Amino acid sequence: MQNDDICMDVFSRLPIETLLGLKRVCKRWHGILSDRSFVQGLLQRPEPLVGFFFQERYQWAGEDIRTISFIPARMEVTQPNKQTIFSFLPEDVVVLGSCNGLVCCRSVFPSPSPYIIVCNPSNKQWTRLQGTRPDKESSYGLAFNPSQSDRDTTNFKVVRVSQARTDMDDDDDSYLSFEIYSSQAGAGAWKKSKEVCQCNDNLVKNKGVFAGGKLQWLTDKDRILSFDIENELSWLISSPFPTSHFTVIPEMCIGESSGGRLHYIMISEDGLHVWALEDYYDSNWSLVHTATLEALEEENSRLLRNTCERVSQRVSVDSMPWMDPLAFKDGLLLMRVSTKIMLYCIETKKMKELCNVSELGRNCIFGPLVIPYSPSLAPLMT
Repeated sequence: MQNDDICMDVFSRLPIETLLGLKRVCKRWHGILSDRSFVQGLLQRPEPLVGFFFQERYQWAGEDIRTISFIPARMEVTQPNKQTIFSFLPEDVVVLGSCNGLVCCRSVFPSPSPYIIVCNPSNKQWTRLQGTRPDKESSYGLAFNPSQSDRDTTNFKVVRVSQARTDMDDDDDSYLSFEIYSSQAGAGAWKKSKEVCQCNDNLVKNKGVFAGGKLQWLTDKDRILSFDIENELSWLISSPFPTSHFTVIPEMCIGESSGGRLHYIMISEDGLHVWALEDYYDSNWSLVHTATLEALEEENSRLLRNTCERVSQRVSVDSMPWMDPLAFKDGLLLMRVSTKIMLYCIETKKMKELCNVSELGRNCIFGPLVIPYSPSLAPLMT
């Protein structure tokens, strides 16, 4: 076995975060770790969650907040990293979504010429998507399946979801339309899909989750919008449990696991529940984790106090939830508990305080954008 082959064999067993540091050791290692065939092999393995992008939003103002924090997903003591994560981009951005190491962003508003960028924060490469002008009202989703990329290209798609009214007199009659960008189709490759989804729901928490080859968005009506990218088909998936069952208003989010399954997370007066979707077309869910509020408090007594009483106080949408699930990936749930950001592991049922909301900014409670991130060496052409 040649020396380079030995190095490749060793490097292929190391996490991406370690490899990024090794690229700076010497030119030879940098060449090995930049070799497209080696990178392509790495792309075939699932990468663990390393953290969450966290970006504040103003509750009422039309402008965007420029600061983006990165919260490491570690059960040991850590501090969020600010400002420098996307400093390699030509301007400040708003994070729209992440998928298998790639991140989709748009220009912050106000902007004279806003555009959409897909980038890789690990290798600091990015590409600008021509052919459309982003707005704050649309929702976006990024789909990147490494197994569908070859040695020479990184193939991804971005889906833009827009809501419009029908020509009917009924003000509540609206539909969702879809635009698709494909990196394989060349510059300016946005295509208006013929698919429409009759839907009056609003898409909430403003992020698309790629799971099972489809993009999903949580709505405010006990449903999830699902879009099959390859076949350009959309439908609404019923949530596993109706919110009307509860006296107290529950909080939800969606996420995915490394196996490609969509997960639905709910925190209510009945506790924490996590479901996995078994069948997209029949809305068939299986309950994979449950913990009462009492059990959560008993297991994490140093972090939680009077949990049942505090959760039960939210009887109006105008009041702030005491526990709010923000993002989920690979069995790790990021949540806000009062003024603390917590990481909960469903396997161990243990909770860890990561930081205080004051470290993330003054507006971090009002519907922040929270995006899970797993690193990748996938190359992008600028």
